[in-house]
Amino acid sequence: MTSVFSGRPSAAAGVRWTSAALLVALGAGTVRARRRLRALPALPPTPACSAGVPRAAGWRLLTARGVEADPATFLAACAYADREGLRVLDLLPGDLAAERVLGLLRLVDPARYRDDRLGEGRGAGCAVLVSEEVLARAGIDGEVGAGAGSPGPDRAELLALIRRLKEYAADATGLAVAPALSGGRPAPDADTGPVRVAELRAQGLPPGALAAAQLAGLALLATVAGRQGRWGAAAAGLYWLQPYLALGGPRGPLRPADLARATAARPVRSLGAALRTAAHAARPRTPTAADRARVAAYRADLAGGTDRFLEPRRPDCPWCGSRRLTVRVRVPDLLQGKPGRFTLEQCGACAHVFQNPRLTPEGLEFYYRDFYDGRGGEGAGTVFGRLGASYRARAEMLRPYGGAPASWLDVGTGHGHFCNAARAVWPQTRFDGLDMGEGVREAERRGWVESGFQGQFPEFAEKLAGRYEVVSMYHYLEHTRDPLAELDAAAEVLAPGGLVAIELPDPQSRMARLLGSAWLPWFQPQHQHLIPAPNLREALADRGFTVLAEEHGPAHQGNDFFGAVALTATHLAPDPDRPWGPPATPRRRAAAAAVRAAALPCFAGAAVLDAVRTAAARRSDGGNAYRMLARKVGP
Repeated sequence: MTSVFSGRPSAAAGVRWTSAALLVALGAGTVRARRRLRALPALPPTPACSAGVPRAAGWRLLTARGVEADPATFLAACAYADREGLRVLDLLPGDLAAERVLGLLRLVDPARYRDDRLGEGRGAGCAVLVSEEVLARAGIDGEVGAGAGSPGPDRAELLALIRRLKEYAADATGLAVAPALSGGRPAPDADTGPVRVAELRAQGLPPGALAAAQLAGLALLATVAGRQGRWGAAAAGLYWLQPYLALGGPRGPLRPADLARATAARPVRSLGAALRTAAHAARPRTPTAADRARVAAYRADLAGGTDRFLEPRRPDCPWCGSRRLTVRVRVPDLLQGKPGRFTLEQCGACAHVFQNPRLTPEGLEFYYRDFYDGRGGEGAGTVFGRLGASYRARAEMLRPYGGAPASWLDVGTGHGHFCNAARAVWPQTRFDGLDMGEGVREAERRGWVESGFQGQFPEFAEKLAGRYEVVSMYHYLEHTRDPLAELDAAAEVLAPGGLVAIELPDPQSRMARLLGSAWLPWFQPQHQHLIPAPNLREALADRGFTVLAEEHGPAHQGNDFFGAVALTATHLAPDPDRPWGPPATPRRRAAAAAVRAAALPCFAGAAVLDAVRTAAARRSDGGNAYRMLARKVGP
């Protein structure tokens, strides 16, 4: 309806779009859950093993407290895992609670779960069958959850264990319904805030943010139900009936025992669970001995100030030697909020951007600490695990320039995420990794790389000379102290005709100018050099390489606006529990929570802008990063 006074649509007509959007979202979620439910396999009866009695040797069944599996279920699970080539199998009880089923189906698509080499391990937290070989490689006690007098892990511990185990069986982990397995009677504290928060954290999910989102969603549903007539009532009703619509109908192997109760009481139970989760998530964690030791170490490091972590400023460009230097950006540590301020200068002759003064080796150790490993290791692993499409695109870039390479060295491999994903593209290739951190050893134990070399690349160049057909450096050169020496090492390690693949942030990106110090790829203080593409092409030619391909749009990372919001929010409200900061106080915690809550709509808007920006970058072949592929043709 249009107002005769203003000529604009009335508010009542406009807000119905909110109800329509909610109906579409809830309907799509319900259909998706039902589709995923149908994709869940079920264990066959035990006699299905053609060889008679299934083999149980070499397997361990880990169960949560209160969950008991009968021998027939164990043998059926062993037979199924053997037949499917699985090394880890999470078992879903046939009577698993409805909201647990819905929560699991939101996180994982059973049809794609096994083939997603970087996907996080997910399960019901009730029972998991694991090969003893995987348990040994993962360094997990083979008797956990079993043995006389052992209470076994609780659900949160088992959920965390499943995440870890999938890392050691990246393409050999599955889910299956065990119809005869019962989830047991809920413990008295099963629905309390502490238990819910522990289970969410065990799955790598942020309890506070999820509770806030759930409360906001419930408030929105209540508003549209009260103010938008039939459309609003339909949206609220769809949410209310969602458990039955998604999980009810024809009786299958998964039959939630509480489906009727969960559907009838859903709004009240959801509200109560969200309030309890939010209340407990806001409480400070009790510091552990490791936390106290970390705080003491940082205080000792900071007692002498941060100036000692910086070298004297150099007057010339490390790339071309020009003395025409100007300040590009000055910025504090927006990544972790550690003390210090850093300057990036740009050369007027070659446009090279570099940290000046740069960090000393001791400074690098201080600012890298607890980012990729230690306190920040889990978060970094989650981020890297979501870049599967980018990893596969990097590997696919080589297809037009030869067959499957026999040997590939990934320099700056971290925990080996790229190598793990690239195996799906080049299954016959031997992937090795090199990195300064301990993560490369973990990558070797997981089987994500065949051999892991820990140390500086130039130090290994002579030992590895001529060994590899491909050397990759994806977002690595910008972290190094001397990128030209790293290119020299790549030329030495490659066999004649070998390929070097490089990906870097592009300091000539338009977004670098638009966002200023909030542009994520500045990544201070970790990034030492930001190299324009013409400079890299010239350096490769000087070392006997011919550039075969250069990509800008496909290399774009869609995080410009989201990253700017994240860096700004971190700067305004740093983590109150960071061990290098002042002691946390209730006032600091409240301020941090308020900033994070206010940032939520900004994150949503940034995600939309990044989607538009990414589409434009793909079409225009211009983005915030570039890839280059070159062949070694001369000495």
